[in-house]
Amino acid sequence: MSILFSGRVSSGASAHKISPARRFVMFWVNHVRQALFSLGELWRTPSASILTIGVLGVSLTLPATLHLLVKNVQQVSDSFTQAAEISLFIKADSSATQISSLQKILQADNAIARVTHISKQQALEEFGQVSGFGAALNYLTDNPLPDVLLVLPKNTAAESARQLLERLSKERIVEFGKLDIDWLIRLDAIVSLLRQAVLVIALLLLGAVLLIIGNTIRLSIMSKKDEIEVMKLVGATDAFIQRPFLYSGIWYGVFGGLLAFLIVEAMLWWLQGAIVSVTSLYGSEFRLMALSVPEFFSLMLLAVLLGLSGSYLSVRRHISAIEPTGP
Repeated sequence: MSILFSGRVSSGASAHKISPARRFVMFWVNHVRQALFSLGELWRTPSASILTIGVLGVSLTLPATLHLLVKNVQQVSDSFTQAAEISLFIKADSSATQISSLQKILQADNAIARVTHISKQQALEEFGQVSGFGAALNYLTDNPLPDVLLVLPKNTAAESARQLLERLSKERIVEFGKLDIDWLIRLDAIVSLLRQAVLVIALLLLGAVLLIIGNTIRLSIMSKKDEIEVMKLVGATDAFIQRPFLYSGIWYGVFGGLLAFLIVEAMLWWLQGAIVSVTSLYGSEFRLMALSVPEFFSLMLLAVLLGLSGSYLSVRRHISAIEPTGP
């Protein structure tokens, strides 16, 4: 820090001889030097630095993991779009022309993704295969099953599916409609609960991270109190003194974010084998979704902002409170 300060003094002494372009270049050169100096400070205190980075990384790992949990649950729920399929049971006296006409009207509806017609005969054959009463059904004189139109909404959310069901049930040849609303509501409630849990836990952990980084920077400031007093005696500004500590917070964020990412990736790699062994028993090809590139950069940005914010809150309070004492 004293080396950086000497560069600042010499720069200030000859400021009137330096062109604006050179002054601009030197401004960024000083920033780079202070950033590298703060990185060296982390290297010179490995135990404290590793502990702070570890706490930051682990604290970011939990909300990142919960975010991936919500993301994968949402993936599973999206694969269950058939749960939002509406069954429209057609009146027994409806003709084939009326059913075909209604099917065409529904297919042209912007709120409907797909319409499938299951005739009486198809329904009876399927029932015979599933129930095991195929031979007994041959003794029936009339087919008791109705024609059915299976309607898949474009918006499979529970409330939207309910509104579509109420509208389609009013069609003239529709006897009644059926939709497993309870299943959809429970699924949406679970996903919503997970999102709220991620938000609450993330806020608590991020608040703890701010306190931890702020305390680490405070201890670093206190250890350099004498040097800061000397720097203030010879004219160094608070902004100049604060800069290396702010860069230390940024470095904590960078390394903490990378640690959180590595922990999450290791967890996904470890869980993927167990999940594959389970899903293969059900003939599913489900795979865990990892952090995307935008999510990775969002995680790093969040970690850097936390490190910078924690260090800023600390230096603003403690460096301004340090004043050089007289002889």
